[in-house]
Amino acid sequence: MDSNSRRACEVQAGLEAAGFQVVAVSADTADLTRLVRESQADVIVCDLDDPSRDALESMRVLNRDEPRPVVVFASRGEPDQIEAALEAGVAAYVVEGLAPARVRPVLEVAIRRFRAFQALRNELDEARATLAERTLIERAKGVLMQRRRLSEGEAYRLMRRWAMDRSQRLVEVARQLLSEHDAK
Repeated sequence: MDSNSRRACEVQAGLEAAGFQVVAVSADTADLTRLVRESQADVIVCDLDDPSRDALESMRVLNRDEPRPVVVFASRGEPDQIEAALEAGVAAYVVEGLAPARVRPVLEVAIRRFRAFQALRNELDEARATLAERTLIERAKGVLMQRRRLSEGEAYRLMRRWAMDRSQRLVEVARQLLSEHDAK
């Protein structure tokens, strides 16, 4: 992506010389997510004089809807701009333009950084889901303990037995129990 067509051609030539296949070129970020989705690009390279708020917002939407490594080669790099770009999901922000010898290493680092970040994001999502499930199970145990005057261990064993008898996960039994309890 580059609003300067001459520079866009130079960037494309530099990427191709470094062994990358350019699948699309755009003059702006207005439809960045749609363009990425249609082109199935693996990496997004932006060569910008001065990343605008609109460009950064487009990158933020892209990171949310079609996550890909984004590399920004910029003429200027004020600390606030760099921070805003990183918050928008940019994997690498390189100041002073695109030097052909640096293209491959910069893109490789950006790809690795993006993958590491995605792995951390996935781990966090899994941890949140596990915590939410455990919270439901604990609440359901509390309901059983109160209703049937059971110990915590007895309530847990009863829920496990119900889960096995019904071929369900423990959290599904907990959801049903809480649903029935809340309906009363």
